[in-house]
Amino acid sequence: MQQRDRIDGDILKCMNEKLAHRGPDASAEKIERNLGIGFNRLSIIDIDNGMQPIFNESESIFTICNGEIYNYKELTQELEAKGHRFRTRSDCECIIHLYEEYGVEFIEKLNGQFAFFLFDRLKNEIICARDHVGIAPFFYTITDGLFIFGSEIKAIIEHPAVMRKLDITGLDQIMTFPGLISPRTMFQGIFSLKPGHRIIIKDYTNFRIEEYWDVLYPENRELEHEEKEDYYVERLDELLTKAVKYRLQADVPVGFYVSGGLDSSVIAGKINQIDTDKKESFSIDFSDRDISEGKYQRLMASNVNTRHNEYNLGLCDLVGGLNRAVYHAECSLKESYNIATMKLAEMAHAKGIKVILTGEGADELFGGYIGYRFDKFNQMSPRQKTDDWEKEQLWRDKVWGDSDFLYEINFYAYEKIKREIYSGEVNAVFHDINCLNHSIIDKNKIQNVDLLHKRSYIDFKLRMADHLLGDHGDRMAFSHSVEARFPFLDKDVISFVLKMPPFIKLKDFDEKYVLKRAAKKYVPEEILKRPKFAFTAPGSSEILKSDREFVEDILSFERIKRHGIFNPEKVEELKKLYLQPDFKLNVPYDSDFLMIVLTTEMLLDKYKMVG
Repeated sequence: MQQRDRIDGDILKCMNEKLAHRGPDASAEKIERNLGIGFNRLSIIDIDNGMQPIFNESESIFTICNGEIYNYKELTQELEAKGHRFRTRSDCECIIHLYEEYGVEFIEKLNGQFAFFLFDRLKNEIICARDHVGIAPFFYTITDGLFIFGSEIKAIIEHPAVMRKLDITGLDQIMTFPGLISPRTMFQGIFSLKPGHRIIIKDYTNFRIEEYWDVLYPENRELEHEEKEDYYVERLDELLTKAVKYRLQADVPVGFYVSGGLDSSVIAGKINQIDTDKKESFSIDFSDRDISEGKYQRLMASNVNTRHNEYNLGLCDLVGGLNRAVYHAECSLKESYNIATMKLAEMAHAKGIKVILTGEGADELFGGYIGYRFDKFNQMSPRQKTDDWEKEQLWRDKVWGDSDFLYEINFYAYEKIKREIYSGEVNAVFHDINCLNHSIIDKNKIQNVDLLHKRSYIDFKLRMADHLLGDHGDRMAFSHSVEARFPFLDKDVISFVLKMPPFIKLKDFDEKYVLKRAAKKYVPEEILKRPKFAFTAPGSSEILKSDREFVEDILSFERIKRHGIFNPEKVEELKKLYLQPDFKLNVPYDSDFLMIVLTTEMLLDKYKMVG
């Protein structure tokens, strides 16, 4: 960040090529003084003229942006009225003119999914930002005086100054929680910019990170109870209509996923309400009747008169796709369903679809997971105290600021399981790598909020951004050059839901109550009334039984011992257990430890990482 002329064009080109799958339509690199940037374009809006970087009128400012600004038409009209001249019809050009008009605070005006880099030549200032909830990724490292960033880590580690070392605390996050939690990644020294945060670099040396937005719920004393139920239903419906309209903006065909559940059905129904032209829809099903949702997928597809594409995912797909899923996810996996979402993107790409609408976000906003119902039940009938309750309370108070709040596992008991799986070398430094000894969330933001809202905030931080929207969403969709869009995560929808009283989200143990009421006009009753069904795929036990040679090689005693992360004796014990004919994990409620070990070993090999 200090010396000039340090940008190597060949290295920059190699880094950019690693991200060609994110934008196969056009590619460019630009080197200027102390700065080098690369961009790969997936052409969606203003196909002929939207290549980046994009400049302002005097070319004193330029930007590259991964993502979409959905309210760009309104912003463009406002800025043109103030005298700004636009060169393109691209949604991302408004970023430059907003910065000229409002300075760094302009980000608060954006409604979209974005990760951008902006350079102001006159001020010698760089601004980078990640969208409000973390749909678009932004990874970075600072090494050897260089600030290196990218949409995926695989580009960053192409630079010879960047080491490839496993971050054991990142692995421990995956062992403990649904997935990684920004700023942590699986690569030591490489960070993920938190959602709702920006980086400002002045004169190449002054580096700072700021928060500009967060999912903040009102304190209990501020909760609104004045409006009638119908108001929330009708207003939510209006905002969802607007959110879906925004996300249908494209100069290319748009499709959508149908899972058979409420959330994707709401999006499908809304699309059909707004645009009756026949569209492509896509779904994945499994032959295992316990996890099959094919009946409901076909019901919803028929209801919206779509050209429906479905694929029955078999064990051969899981075995064959696991390596590629790990490569694109850039992290260990707890389940195999990343392969299912990767297959969905492959199906969309084969049909010429570049944009897909999907239903993530509703569970976290409207109390959709079983944990919300458990919380309500335990408020009425307090849970029994576990063994070592006082030690467990200390952990919960440290992490959540609430000694009675349970998030999926008992920390104290779970530590013993993790220690059994880790190697002696890892256990020797367990206190240092234990993710609970590192910052998880800002617990001060949830001290005086309703219990449902507390869990919602934690779900956004621990489950949404880096897992569902990250390794499971963004990376799997872009593995086949498809952009996923999420209407439930529209900024205006979220702002409205944050102010809703909790009783209308979970009413008499009926999760997502207000959403179901809003959806009655366009979602079949059979789907509205079905209980919540988690999207799951077969676990490592089924994979191990289907291809012993493949899995045994990766999980061999010698390989596990050589890498030194896991206890080879414990891995052998798990293999024997998982291979028993009657053994089956209750996914998603049982932790698939062997899947974590398997995919971590794949990650180490795929990226030639040091343990």
